[in-house]
Amino acid sequence: MTNQAPPGKLVDPASPEGELAFAAEIAGMLRSQIGRSAMLSQLLPRFVDLLGLGCAGLVTQHQGGWQVESWSDVNSSSNGLPAAKTLPNELISDAIDRGTSRTDGRWWAVPCQVDVNEDGVIVSSPLVGCLVFQADDPAAAADRINRVSQLLVTAIIRTELDSRHRHRIAQLTSVLESAARWQQTQLLETSDDNTLLRQIADSATDLIDCERASIFLWDKRRNKLIGRPALGIDDRPLVIPDDAGIVGEVLATKEPQIWNGNSDDESRINREIDRTLEFDTRSLVAVPLIGTRGETIGVFEAINHRENQFDTSHVLLLSDLATHAAVAIQAQRAKKTLTESRDRLVRDAASSTPMIGQHPSVVAVRDSGTKVAKTDLSVLILGENGTGKEVVAKHIHYESDRKNGPFVAVNCAALVESLLESELFGHEKGSFTDANATRVGKFELAGGGTLFLDEVGDMSPGGQAKLLRVLEQKEVVRVGGSVPIPVDVRVIAATNQPLEQLIAQKRFREDLFFRLNVVSLTLPGLADRGRDVLLLADHFLHHFCYEIGRKVPVFSDAAQSAMLSHPWPGNVRELRNTIERVSYLTAGDQINAADLELRSPLGEDGHAGSNGSSRSSLRIDLPTSLAESTRLFQIDHICQAIENCSGNMTEAASRLDLHRSNLYRKMKQLGMRTGEEES
Repeated sequence: MTNQAPPGKLVDPASPEGELAFAAEIAGMLRSQIGRSAMLSQLLPRFVDLLGLGCAGLVTQHQGGWQVESWSDVNSSSNGLPAAKTLPNELISDAIDRGTSRTDGRWWAVPCQVDVNEDGVIVSSPLVGCLVFQADDPAAAADRINRVSQLLVTAIIRTELDSRHRHRIAQLTSVLESAARWQQTQLLETSDDNTLLRQIADSATDLIDCERASIFLWDKRRNKLIGRPALGIDDRPLVIPDDAGIVGEVLATKEPQIWNGNSDDESRINREIDRTLEFDTRSLVAVPLIGTRGETIGVFEAINHRENQFDTSHVLLLSDLATHAAVAIQAQRAKKTLTESRDRLVRDAASSTPMIGQHPSVVAVRDSGTKVAKTDLSVLILGENGTGKEVVAKHIHYESDRKNGPFVAVNCAALVESLLESELFGHEKGSFTDANATRVGKFELAGGGTLFLDEVGDMSPGGQAKLLRVLEQKEVVRVGGSVPIPVDVRVIAATNQPLEQLIAQKRFREDLFFRLNVVSLTLPGLADRGRDVLLLADHFLHHFCYEIGRKVPVFSDAAQSAMLSHPWPGNVRELRNTIERVSYLTAGDQINAADLELRSPLGEDGHAGSNGSSRSSLRIDLPTSLAESTRLFQIDHICQAIENCSGNMTEAASRLDLHRSNLYRKMKQLGMRTGEEES
């Protein structure tokens, strides 16, 4: 057999040119990244021919013995593998122990080992083997045999290292792909701990080729390890002591541990878990889960390799997975904490400004607001000052899918035209005098949420034109800038102005009105909401008493009657201010009508109502029921008589032309408190 040569020229294997041709062939194979088995199948016959050998092959260590991996024999056309007993086993062991070539005059053994990489780091699954060959010609030069055999051994080692590098790169690529999938899972709104842990365990079983994977998270407070649903068994958590079995060893030492049933100590395995889960652990590898601050948060284990035993290569791969798994688990915990905090803040913000009221008009506004909240339609809220237009806007915001975004309110009436554009759209540094820094406008600040434009009817014509442009194009350009900035904002506008009249007077743009007035909600004045006054008063009273830490007093019947009779020109805002004042200034357990200090609005003559009383002589919002109106009038009349008599019930009964006992009986019939009950 001869090596390949240029056309017309044969190369003598025994010549120096034969060695050069052999080296060139090896170099070509290394460049092609051929595998070890394929390379040996081609090079061993060349090696035998080059040195005139009888046979040659690679022998590797396997389970305490020697195994022929590849063989070439000039006397066998099939290149069959020899029996292990025919090999010079003692010579092979001697060569491995000494780390140098050994010969007995007929057999040669050249050690071929890969146990460190190029950086001197111990590699996983080291290759321990020998190039074994038989020299039939004892006259062959030993130095040439050593030279050519070392050339082949170097090729084997280089091929093995290249193969390991490629395998390691493939492993790391798979690990990174798995980590990327975990991150995508965490971005889902519906993701939870169980989903993430199950996905991590599935990745481990696929990459390590094992039956199951377990993630134990450490509960330091209880000294327990909690196996989450990623156990591969079912969704039941498994709770074990944090010092039990191999996972306990890993937790205590922060070092990886391997256990293979046919060779390791049986006592290291916690068979109680196997009995609980009706499972048989045959092999196990476990590594610590180390958090971002170097703290141990748990243990990651793989159970029962499908084909063989676990070795250091599996430790390396599981450690890679554990590094990314620990980050993902902690990120999921942080996300859960932040989500819970966000939801709690949203609930608190929503509950701080509830839409209180049972009047049909308020119920209609509340229901319509809830329906429109699920859309991105523009809403225009109409109503007098102080009726609660911003409360309605917040109700829509917190009922919408944008509730986790910001709610930004702007009072358009408070902005002069020169500042309106900067306030709403922002400005770049140096765009005008005193623009010392870039400022983000309200539209950008409200991104992903709701922008509430209050008193939009008072906006200047120039501001109306700029607002219309942004609403149509859904992008803003900062003052002094040129780059359009897309904005994702739900706009809710409010005004107390009659916009139709302003449009007729050319003071409000009709196209802007139609853009804002996709859905219109109108709030009634407080005086038109009947007994909602008492509901709101009670809400504000509890709110302010909670703030100042005092016991909540009750409203007397006279106080309730006074609030029902008052016209409330300032609407809910006036009521809120009134209750805030009495919460701080009254000290008793009851709030009387005099404590409210309500004043009727001045008439056309500039004087107070009839008899100079602080009470209105006309009830603003009588109930539709005649019986209820009569009852309220009687309560009001009795309360007025008692108040005029400074609480003297005998005198009040006399003024009402009643006996004192009859007055008490009438008050009980009307549901009023009496001095007899209080005593």
